[in-house]
Amino acid sequence: MSQTTPLPRPAAPSGRRELPEAPFLAAARGERPARTPVWFMRQAGRSLPEYRALREGVPMLDACFDPEMLAEITLQPVRRHGVDAAILYSDIVVPLKAAGVDIDIVPGTGPVVATPVRDLAAVKALPELEIDQVSKVADGVKLLVERLGGTPLIGFAGAPFTLASYLIEGGPSRNHEHTKALMHSEPALWHELAGRLADVALTFLRAQLDAGVDAVQLFDSWAGALSERDYREFVLPHSAKVLAGVAEYGVPRIHFGVGTGELLVAMRDAGADVVGVDWRIPLDEAVRRLGGRAIVQGNLDPALLHASWPVLEAEVRRIAEEGKAADGHIFNLGHGVLPGVDPDVLTRVVGLVHEL
Repeated sequence: MSQTTPLPRPAAPSGRRELPEAPFLAAARGERPARTPVWFMRQAGRSLPEYRALREGVPMLDACFDPEMLAEITLQPVRRHGVDAAILYSDIVVPLKAAGVDIDIVPGTGPVVATPVRDLAAVKALPELEIDQVSKVADGVKLLVERLGGTPLIGFAGAPFTLASYLIEGGPSRNHEHTKALMHSEPALWHELAGRLADVALTFLRAQLDAGVDAVQLFDSWAGALSERDYREFVLPHSAKVLAGVAEYGVPRIHFGVGTGELLVAMRDAGADVVGVDWRIPLDEAVRRLGGRAIVQGNLDPALLHASWPVLEAEVRRIAEEGKAADGHIFNLGHGVLPGVDPDVLTRVVGLVHEL
């Protein structure tokens, strides 16, 4: 849907809560809520002592498939900080793991694939995701819908490019050299892989939506490694398939990537209702690049949560002011909460944003 008009307020499907006054959903529709809504990427996680206590001895992916644990972890920052939305505790590789891909999250490294996917045989061997394989995640969503009260719940999935990068590289990569080489030298193989991963992401999001999430965010964490030309040719069609595939649910669709200042228009063209903006460009400049009409999310530099309060306060005020250039603004970080952040600082930021 075009960003020039607010999103309609659809009737809540069976099993979905009606939250017409929630500031997060109002801003995501392009309305002006009574206060600027705020939530933080990675707000549920290592910065919270209660999270570390709960997760002690439990591998991350195990926690992601435990309905009670994932629900409790998702609720922790809502209780502590008073944020305007909860983000489902999960990981972008959860649907790959559920489908049967040999992938794990290695502490200190990130997702690691046992056997990289770099040829047609490996692509064709990738399993499809069946919706019942993520039933435990859906069960966790249902628990959250019961427990969150009036706070919206955001579901999410990894975008095809980012999922493909992990599979091709075998893990995190600085340069994505194997991914780019395959993309350009074997475009048919690339599109076969990306298309399969779009199906995986779409199935995962539909499972969450059927269970009751109120919005979705598609993370293309590493898309900023691409030129706009390459993004439009190799990535946009597959992300568009995912975002179009959930349009019928009538919930806001957020699209976010890191280092994507040159891709903002293309990422909106993929079907985003809300464009996530990292910390590298001001929000008012992002709105200008988006043609002067946009709903945006962002974009405090996560590192500045370690700065003195006067410095941090000034940055929060600047971003809130720049966000007024948008049709709607959801305050967030320009990426995720860093592990060593003092949780009390996040709580204080939420209070300040709500006052502005």
